[in-house]
Amino acid sequence: MAGSPLSGPSRLDGQIALITGAAGGIGRAVVAAFCAAGADVIATDIVEDGGKFPERASYRRCDVTDRGAVERLIDAELKARGKIDILVLCAGTIANTPLPQSTDEEWDRILAVNLMGTVNPVRKLYPVMAERGFGKIVALGSIAAKIGGVASGPAYVAAKSAVHGLMKWVAKNGAGKGVYANIIAPGPVETPMWATVTDRAAPSPNGAVPLGRFGQPEDIAQSILFLCSPASNWITGTVLDVNGGMLMD
Repeated sequence: MAGSPLSGPSRLDGQIALITGAAGGIGRAVVAAFCAAGADVIATDIVEDGGKFPERASYRRCDVTDRGAVERLIDAELKARGKIDILVLCAGTIANTPLPQSTDEEWDRILAVNLMGTVNPVRKLYPVMAERGFGKIVALGSIAAKIGGVASGPAYVAAKSAVHGLMKWVAKNGAGKGVYANIIAPGPVETPMWATVTDRAAPSPNGAVPLGRFGQPEDIAQSILFLCSPASNWITGTVLDVNGGMLMD
């Protein structure tokens, strides 16, 4: 590739996007934002019924920790649609168990969903995008990977740190092949997943977030839309902090 194209509008007309974790709070907001921007979306999650999505979205059940299932899904969609332009990795799970009390089972679960649930789709789709000469990949990282946790435990911090490193590898190796890779590192976002660990360990937004509130899924979705659209055609390998000012890096 001689060089990346100039940046353009934040539209996704004619683009096909695969979004994992699409039934969750952030994933569902990403599906809505992408459909509104003109993309056709393949929404995936582990639940049997993903619920209601916009007309431009098709739901497919898939366990991202199962490499074979991920590869079969991507092969089927490539055969049916001819291409996948965008991959957004929102599948995740969290725990706040302190290190001395953490179990092997918890580490296996957190790493399987957050890390391997990112590795499996990227490992399959990255070479396809590279051969075609275009692709945009965005993974959900976390502020926890940069500051050692907010309300999360060490397994989550370790998994998200690994996601940051993986995406930087993809960005560095994919830049000359037309493949962009970036990370969104949210601060605390009010989702069902966040609610599972926010008791007395949770910070107060008034004390911890300069902008005075916790994030909403739409805050993250619009940032992901930016990184997946032509508006970000000169950005790759970036960790975009979306945290209300909690971390001013």
